[in-house]
Amino acid sequence: MIDLYTAATPNGWKASVALEELGLPYTVHPIDLGQNEQKQPWYLALNPNGRIPTIVDREADDFAVFESGAILIYLAEKTGRLMPSDAKGRSRVIQWLMFQMGGVGPMMGQANVFYRYFPEKIQPAIDRYQNESRRLFEVLDGQLAKEEWLAGDYSIADIAHWCWVRTHRWSGVSVEGLTHLQRWLDAMKARPACRKGVEVPMKVDSLVDNADKREDTEAFIRQAQKMVQR
Repeated sequence: MIDLYTAATPNGWKASVALEELGLPYTVHPIDLGQNEQKQPWYLALNPNGRIPTIVDREADDFAVFESGAILIYLAEKTGRLMPSDAKGRSRVIQWLMFQMGGVGPMMGQANVFYRYFPEKIQPAIDRYQNESRRLFEVLDGQLAKEEWLAGDYSIADIAHWCWVRTHRWSGVSVEGLTHLQRWLDAMKARPACRKGVEVPMKVDSLVDNADKREDTEAFIRQAQKMVQR
């Protein structure tokens, strides 16, 4: 059994989608980011960085894993799925996983901050992070022109990227003209485990459909603004 400590964010969805894809039993423990629950001493004992997600593998002496990319690798290696066992295949998956961890996630995250949450509209910052996110999308599109999935076979690299790229409207970044990326987005959305995983611990449609007047959108923005101000 896996204990999953998470919230409705792209990084949180990586863990829940992977757990659903792998068919591993897990218990969800929602973390209230707006109430700073991730900074409580009990949680910091599991994740010293005070972020989500974190998993605790109860079948492995209560082994805790933090950082979403590390969680994906751990789950893939635990099950022998979603990542090849040969050195080259494994490296390809990890290369694309690191591309998300070091590029797509941080750039879209900063686009969100300046486009959605920051109290002042600093247009050069908005342009910088939206343009860089679009450039990274173009890199993904180029790879997906050659491969059905990012690293050949379906893998944790696809999960990591999809959980972020699916929210491109929230970041104010277009995927227009990126036909291979759009094909991949549709293929990911068609997977039952993906659809179920992104509803953990709650469904937040506004991050995908950009429905700014929805009540959950306003609540999400208030929560994010609190975090930005800390």
